[in-house]
Amino acid sequence: MSGAPERPRPARPPGSPAAAGRAGAPAARGSAVIAAVYAPAGALACWSLGRTLWEGLAEPGIALAFGILIAVGELVGRGPAPAAGGRMPGEREGAPLGAAGALAYALLGEAGGRPTTHGVPQTVAVVLAAGLVGLVPHVARGRGPALDHLARRILTIGFAATCFQPLYNTGTLNSWAVSGPVHPLFMTGLMALTALCDAVLAAALARARTGWPYGPLLRDELRALPGIGSAICATGVVISLATAVAGLWALPVFCLPLLLTQFAFRRFAAVRTTYRQTIASLARSTEIAGYTPHGHARRVAALSRAVGRELGLNEPDLDVLEYAALMHDIGQLSLLDPVPAGATAPLPPAEQRRIALLGGAVVRQTGVPAEVAVIVERQADPYRDQPVTARIVRTVNAYDDLSGQSAGPGGSLRALERLRLATAEDHEPRVVEALARVLACGGRAV
Repeated sequence: MSGAPERPRPARPPGSPAAAGRAGAPAARGSAVIAAVYAPAGALACWSLGRTLWEGLAEPGIALAFGILIAVGELVGRGPAPAAGGRMPGEREGAPLGAAGALAYALLGEAGGRPTTHGVPQTVAVVLAAGLVGLVPHVARGRGPALDHLARRILTIGFAATCFQPLYNTGTLNSWAVSGPVHPLFMTGLMALTALCDAVLAAALARARTGWPYGPLLRDELRALPGIGSAICATGVVISLATAVAGLWALPVFCLPLLLTQFAFRRFAAVRTTYRQTIASLARSTEIAGYTPHGHARRVAALSRAVGRELGLNEPDLDVLEYAALMHDIGQLSLLDPVPAGATAPLPPAEQRRIALLGGAVVRQTGVPAEVAVIVERQADPYRDQPVTARIVRTVNAYDDLSGQSAGPGGSLRALERLRLATAEDHEPRVVEALARVLACGGRAV
């Protein structure tokens, strides 16, 4: 061994055999997680369907009514595929009306004052059949079978029904004094526990599909629960209790508020998508004017979001990061002559700071969050004084500039090597290594 310090080895460029090997291990782990969710969901579905077909439907009118409600909820709940920025918290349950109807059926003990006897197998079978019917039109339009959603729905409804139906039908809840005013509280607690289980499953499946860190994904799922999640749980409890007293007439009455809430979320999502498109169009002004290479802002934004995910940023911070990455070069419009290839790193520090401050002033006039302007303004600051989002944009922007200047198959490798050599002053090592991991996996989807 020599006494000289060993220089860090650069990550392999995307598409190399080593990168494929590194991407293969997470893919294998992801497949194992998906199989671990699908296997019990499939077993529960087969058992429930077989048991229901063997014993026949109990209260077929009630089963049909709730099946129609769930199917309609699936039909009206599946909107267009999410944009590149991912789903907002209110969109994480794609069919809130269907979810509320399924939960209400799982916790239904009476209908119009008469006890029900449908039990756990029939509950799962009805939810499965109605979910499949509701998904058929979306599959026909090429939106995919949404198997993750269906597997989560089967497992969570099976859990809720198992925790409620046997206890209620055998009178155990009454023996535990879970009656009268305590009964709605018990149902609410069970709904909250079911929603928590669904959040854990959703985060695990998202981790398996994307390779993103599990912690931030779970935090985003839990952060969504007080919003649309609480509305789904509350509607499920109200439908179940109202059906016990008023019968099936309660279904259309108490589903209407949630349906209106769903439409409001969808309009909000459309506004959010338009907002992102407007920012992207504004960011292209530097490309149209010839100040930056074609596609530079879009590449920096996509890769910055992936690096932010790798570092564990949550969804709101990722949105701010994406907007700032799109608009980080807007200050170059103040230059009389474009910088070669749009790379501002060779400019004097005072000129870099002036461009950054002008860019921040322009961003503040667009109405985006103030955090976006701060990130743009601080691009020329020493990285130790920058927030982590600004460090990410700075490093990813430098990588895109360097990889574009380095022609040939080794351009990515040489760009990463130069970034690593500049970690003493210009780039945070943690951000550079996160970028290397993202590139080693071929550039994760954002």
